[in-house]
Amino acid sequence: MKKEPLCDEIAGEGCGLKKVLNIVGGKWKIMILCVIDNNEIVRYGDLRRSVFGITNTMLAQSLKELENDGLVHRTQYDEMPVRVEYTLTDKAKSMIPILLQLKKWGEENL
Repeated sequence: MKKEPLCDEIAGEGCGLKKVLNIVGGKWKIMILCVIDNNEIVRYGDLRRSVFGITNTMLAQSLKELENDGLVHRTQYDEMPVRVEYTLTDKAKSMIPILLQLKKWGEENL
């Protein structure tokens, strides 16, 4: 029985693993997804306080990238002051079991 490779083209454009790492890699994105998953609906200020050490610039950039990649939905309300809420998309919710498996592996092996 042939073992399934992680990527047919190691780190090539067709590599699904590379695609995933491109959208959730980095220092902050998985932590942002975790906070939103834990709370279901999160406002920007709550995210800022929950992700220890992140700057406003990095949070704003990461949220914009996660939104562009279809993982986070941004809802802006026409109020003063402006209220913005973030939720996970179905696409992001489908990643949560995988992230839980990575978390479990980390707890057991690192």
